[in-house]
Amino acid sequence: MAYGKSIELFLANGTADSLVTAELSNWNGKAIKIPRIEVGSCEREDIRCAGVYFFFCQNGDDKDDVYIGESENVHERLCQHIRDFNADKELYEWNTAVIFIGRDLNKALIRYLEHKLICTARNVNRYNALTKNSYSKTVMKESQVAAMDEFIDNIKILINALGYKVLEPLTNIQTKSDGSDADNILYLNVGSVEARGLLTSEGFVLLAGSDVKNKASEKSISKSVMSLRNKCFESGIIKDFKTVEDIIISSSSYAAQFVLGNSVSGPKIWKNKDGITLRELEEKEAENEPQMKATLDKE
Repeated sequence: MAYGKSIELFLANGTADSLVTAELSNWNGKAIKIPRIEVGSCEREDIRCAGVYFFFCQNGDDKDDVYIGESENVHERLCQHIRDFNADKELYEWNTAVIFIGRDLNKALIRYLEHKLICTARNVNRYNALTKNSYSKTVMKESQVAAMDEFIDNIKILINALGYKVLEPLTNIQTKSDGSDADNILYLNVGSVEARGLLTSEGFVLLAGSDVKNKASEKSISKSVMSLRNKCFESGIIKDFKTVEDIIISSSSYAAQFVLGNSVSGPKIWKNKDGITLRELEEKEAENEPQMKATLDKE
């Protein structure tokens, strides 16, 4: 069961485009989001503590870049990154950094955090992770590992709340004990084409292992879907006419067009394991809402 969280945001200079701090209740850690242009002149003491940091780069591709690092003095390390870029020692020009500091963090702890965060970012695969090496064999006590794993859970909450889903999986599907799919998986079966998908708060996720027809009609599907198909074929996200990773698409209809290569209604063609269409499921949910409200009003 998920519990509610209280986050306190502070706009240090009165605007969200400038330095922002974020804190969770009953946690000794803190997030600090700072634009690149403010790093050199920032005189805050907390930014000079030990911690881990993310910086984000827009590269014009489907995925932006993220670099994850650690330092016993985060401010100095970020300044060094800027100096290295200006001296042509680094190729990437980041625009925003998000720093995480905490009480009693030391070199061993931040190395552990860095390695775990890099591994998570790579597994999630929303951003291209630029960090090449990290310390994978940091020696720590069992109690320290537990404390840092909890620290990472809080990092995930705050960095997501700040608008960066670098550690957030596209889906959180848990296979049931009998090995079957979760109940909320949707299926598309047309001829020999089989695909699986999932509705999420971000859109429709076409799941890895779904079939994709090799031909598409440019006249009947949207330009954005055709462009996405072409990019996925070129980048290797589609191999042997199957998706090899989850792909987020804006709607169920666009996901169906992506798979079949022609115009089709997503709500009519995607069905759950019992053969009920997405449209029928949504209509049933809409019908239940007034009944639930009436029940609550009586109570």
